[in-house]
Amino acid sequence: MLGRTYDEQVCSVARALEAVGERWSLLIVRDVHLGLHRFEDLRLELGIARNVLTTRLNHLVDAGVLERRPYSDHPQRWEYHLTRVGLELGLPIVALMQWGDRHLLEPGQRPPRQARHRTCHGTVDVGYSCRSCATTVPAREVEVLPAMTAPAAADRGA
Repeated sequence: MLGRTYDEQVCSVARALEAVGERWSLLIVRDVHLGLHRFEDLRLELGIARNVLTTRLNHLVDAGVLERRPYSDHPQRWEYHLTRVGLELGLPIVALMQWGDRHLLEPGQRPPRQARHRTCHGTVDVGYSCRSCATTVPAREVEVLPAMTAPAAADRGA
């Protein structure tokens, strides 16, 4: 049974949700990735309460997803930028965006954003690729197995 946090879960998905799974977190990361770096810009774009945004930004900084950079001393003001860890969240954000485009748009509705390759301007699709044979793998051919280092299911009472 899940409690208020996922910190007792032996699962990378649960641990990732602990860092970025709150309702606003990925939307904040998305908007910082799109170029919004200042508190007020994020607040206005997201329509989020100041106290909630403050809490979420602090959590994302503590999780190593964002870093603060000062842009004014009087009064003290900060910009928020993605760390290397935060930049890696671009892939799951685009995957969620494309999943939403495929499954949640109303008939006839166009996707509001598109992932594009900066070099050739082609559409970028997120998918699975095999490290061994360097091919694209359909989702139905992907299996997720327990790692050799994970505690055995029997040891966890499963």
